[in-house]
Amino acid sequence: MNFDIQSENGIEIIVPLVRRLDASVAGVFKQEILSFIQQGKNDILLDFSHVDFIDSSCLGALVSILKTINGNGDSELALCSLNSNIQHMFKLTRMDRIFTIGNDRASTLQVMTR
Repeated sequence: MNFDIQSENGIEIIVPLVRRLDASVAGVFKQEILSFIQQGKNDILLDFSHVDFIDSSCLGALVSILKTINGNGDSELALCSLNSNIQHMFKLTRMDRIFTIGNDRASTLQVMTR
C-alpha cells in the first residue's frame, strides 16, 4: 500500500494514497500503521485527503490502531481531511466521539502539539 509520510514536530503524518480503504486493503493498512507504532512513532496524524471511501472493515482497523496507540501511554492518533461521506459515517457510528478529527492538516497539527 502506498503512503506519503512526513514528520512534523515529532508527529508522523501518514497520507494513504488510495481512493478506497475497504476490506481489500484494511488488513494491509492496519499492519502498515502498526509497524510505525512498533518503531516508536506513537503520535500519528492520518490525513485522508486522497481517500474517497472507508468501509466498516477499515473503521475496525482504525479502532484497533487507536487501542494500540492508547495502550502506549502518552501517544495520540488523529484524523484529518475527511470528506463529507466519511464524516457522515463517523457520525453515524458515533466514532466521531472517540477519534480526534480535524478539518485539515494544519489545524489538526496545532491541536496535537498543544
